[in-house]
Amino acid sequence: MTLVQSRRREAARVFASGPVLVVTGMRREAACVMGEGVVPICSGASVAQLRHQLDGLQERRFSAVISFGLAGALDYALRPGDIIVADTVVAGDARHETHGRLSGAIAEGVAAKGCKATPGAIVGVDEPAMDPAAKTFLREAARAHAVDMESHLAADFARKRQIPFAALRAISDPAARALPPLAAKALTPQGDVDGKIVARELIRAPHQIGGLILAGLDSRAAFQSLGRCGPLLGPLLRLVLADL
Repeated sequence: MTLVQSRRREAARVFASGPVLVVTGMRREAACVMGEGVVPICSGASVAQLRHQLDGLQERRFSAVISFGLAGALDYALRPGDIIVADTVVAGDARHETHGRLSGAIAEGVAAKGCKATPGAIVGVDEPAMDPAAKTFLREAARAHAVDMESHLAADFARKRQIPFAALRAISDPAARALPPLAAKALTPQGDVDGKIVARELIRAPHQIGGLILAGLDSRAAFQSLGRCGPLLGPLLRLVLADL
């Protein structure tokens, strides 16, 4: 048997024990990781909805859990489009370390795709951090580099199942920039941007248009990075998990 055949057989054995669960916030994020052996779920930016989804997966078997999608920067050095590969996920007073080998392999893959990969801590929150003051508080309180609304729940799910966990997040909004208020309202429960809500909020408060344009440019850079890195997750994880 050749080495390639052996690797394929071992990878097939790993995924026979369960696919990789990929936890995202938006349907567009989930679309970046569609592929064999990968099961993406989308929170729709609702922590309550994500908890319900994860509770519904308690009887399913998974070989690993990955948090994947956008994040807000807490570190001023991080720019839109940069990738943070978490070494730690902070949830309240708890700090969960990610799987070292899995995170290291993801960081190498990200760099090979031409993206800037930074290790660091991600803090998970139940409500979005909308302005620099909120980000400053989280940076100092959690000693974290970035923030999102899914990684803490994904990490907890993996910890309870005793399976490997890693987080790959693309920076969207930088630490010094506030998001327009409509950004907290614009996602549907399915994880899509609701154009009607955006239009309604702009009519009600047209001063948000400038912030919305900047947020759009920042998220475009982040999604470009996710689009480059997302497709590697399935094939990369098959190889890495086969060796664990």
